[in-house]
Amino acid sequence: MFYREAGDFKTSYTEDSQTFPIKFDRYRYYAVLIAAFAVVPFVINDYWVNAVFLPFLIYSIAAIGLNILVGYCGQVSLGTGGFMAVGAYACYKLMTAFPDVNIFFHVIIAGGITAGVCVLFGLPSLRIKGFYLAVATLAAQFFLVWMFNRVSWFYNYSASGQISAPERTVFGAPVTGAETAPWAAYLFCLVFTVACALLARNLTRGMAGRKWMAIRDMDIAAEIIGVNPLRAKLTAFMVSGFFVGISGALFFAVYLGAVEVGEAFGINKSFLVLFMVIIGGLGSIFGSFAGAAFLVLLPVLLKNVLVGGLGWPTDLAAHLEFMIVGGMIIVFLIAEPHGLAQLWRVAKEKLRLWPFPH
Repeated sequence: MFYREAGDFKTSYTEDSQTFPIKFDRYRYYAVLIAAFAVVPFVINDYWVNAVFLPFLIYSIAAIGLNILVGYCGQVSLGTGGFMAVGAYACYKLMTAFPDVNIFFHVIIAGGITAGVCVLFGLPSLRIKGFYLAVATLAAQFFLVWMFNRVSWFYNYSASGQISAPERTVFGAPVTGAETAPWAAYLFCLVFTVACALLARNLTRGMAGRKWMAIRDMDIAAEIIGVNPLRAKLTAFMVSGFFVGISGALFFAVYLGAVEVGEAFGINKSFLVLFMVIIGGLGSIFGSFAGAAFLVLLPVLLKNVLVGGLGWPTDLAAHLEFMIVGGMIIVFLIAEPHGLAQLWRVAKEKLRLWPFPH
């Protein structure tokens, strides 16, 4: 039978509480990782990297970061685009100020700087929540975009106001700049995506994750049982900002190469990442990947099928994309708040019981 647990026995608490307790899930996870690292780099080209893989990997990191804040800790945030801009500009300043340091460390430090900025703007969460916190983070979005536009020090006094990533290498292979090979950019982002996913999974399954979920479910009750709301909320903002900053740095340095803050990190970017979390599933690491995959693949599919295959006008396909995304958000918020991740869990449960429904 397909997807069965017969003979899969657990003899310890550690085995029973592992991330993938079923052998089939573990083997599938290892197979996906092996294919991602050992097969995909040899078969991809420029189109697949720039249209599918890089946006999916980078947006997945941003969605994981926002999901930790919104899905696990229950703190509404509409400033993801601004925090991604912090990561991008921090990475740019580090790349230009310390050209001899490996870009790998620049991306990590940019994530740390974004974490500090995110904590600063997360301080109002100690007094306000819900709609008022959403407005506060929205103000952070507009303020950060305005600051990066107006303060010329951030873009090194460039006349155009844009920032451009200089060429940097990892183990001799360029990962930024015009000479970057598709496989190099893909592997560089893949390493960060896998590391962030593993870190987020362990954090959410540990003590920090339980504190976040306690604050999300009922902050007063969580405080009564000993959870420090100050520490829990600010650590959620810090971890979320770290992941979002890494995604912003990769989005600028590896994916686009040159950005203008208003176009690349405007309010639309904040809503896009939020839609990924809503469609993928709140409070789920897998849901972050599912939501990112859906919103990255949908425009590519519509463009190839409707525009390329059926000859539809481009603007009509774009409007249809908005209708599909809006309709799915409404359906998921009403019928299935846990998104695609819950549908995947239900499908697996059905497979485990089929053909014996009970």
